[in-house]
Amino acid sequence: MTVNSEIDSASIRPLFLGFYTTSVIFNICLIFQLLTVGVAYFNNPEWWNIHVWLVRGYSGLSLILLLWSFITPFPRRIQRLTATLPVLLGLQFTSIHIKTPFHLEILHPLMGFSLFYVSSSLVHGVSRILPSVNHHNEQI
Repeated sequence: MTVNSEIDSASIRPLFLGFYTTSVIFNICLIFQLLTVGVAYFNNPEWWNIHVWLVRGYSGLSLILLLWSFITPFPRRIQRLTATLPVLLGLQFTSIHIKTPFHLEILHPLMGFSLFYVSSSLVHGVSRILPSVNHHNEQI
């Protein structure tokens, strides 16, 4: 192997691990957001502020993950899943803030669960790639 391929493979692993960690954090934030909306609806409406605060806090991660997915040599499926995150977040924002006679806010929970599904699929997809990256680094 050449020196360049050793440098490339050595630099890829931290990129994959960092992306994986960030996608897990994004997913955990989604879980907490789902839990807070449940608590707000069923027990204490003051939790709604935490629900809103959470999305404002972690939504930027979707853009970071999107850029990261195109810098790192991920498969197309991972890039598509990552590109879906900011789109769904934008639709979430639109559905709850734009008032129309079509009552788009009814789609808000559906898009939230779609967002959770895509985020979980992303985490699982990247976790399946990590062993092959580790194996490739061990061979060098």
